[in-house]
Amino acid sequence: MASLTVDFITSLDGYGAAEGWPGFWGMEVPEYLAWIAKNAEHGHVVLMGARTYRLMSGFAAEAPDDPGTAELTATPKVVFSSTLEAPLSWDNTELVAGDAVAAVQDMKRRDSRPLRTVGSLSLCRSLLEAGVVDRFRVVVFPVITGATGRERIFDAYPDIALDLVDSRTFDGRLQLLEYVPTVLEGPPGAGGRDTADAGLRRGGAR
Repeated sequence: MASLTVDFITSLDGYGAAEGWPGFWGMEVPEYLAWIAKNAEHGHVVLMGARTYRLMSGFAAEAPDDPGTAELTATPKVVFSSTLEAPLSWDNTELVAGDAVAAVQDMKRRDSRPLRTVGSLSLCRSLLEAGVVDRFRVVVFPVITGATGRERIFDAYPDIALDLVDSRTFDGRLQLLEYVPTVLEGPPGAGGRDTADAGLRRGGAR
């Protein structure tokens, strides 16, 4: 059975990008880039929504020989969208127009390859709410972009308890945190319930 990891990169204050800042906030440290390249070799399937597909496929078309986009082009990808039309122009990309949660549950049952998201905030939120996410992984960049930040990652997310299962630091600057998520019905202890009672949809639950 496949595992599903939601991947985000974020500023310390929870933004996915910032106006006027370069990609990765200008902090593409060698150790982090090497970790990305190593993970690209693990034969996973990338999941994304329509907006992320348009953005990333545009990058790939403009710079097909860039190592990062070339690796993503070669990687199997599944796009969930009711607005895009098949066939999609980006190589190795499948379009799914139906319910994303049901489709991912089916993929987890029938495929052994790991599943990972790229961007796609609303898709990730839906998958987390449904309790089908096994790992929640965040790379935190040491910047606060309160004035220029855009794409706040966690707005409208449910309450989620996170059990830390892995962590590391890249080049003494970037911090990777990997968790098992548990979606909560409410704050731990509310109404006499503890965290175990409130957490109904743990990562990987059906």
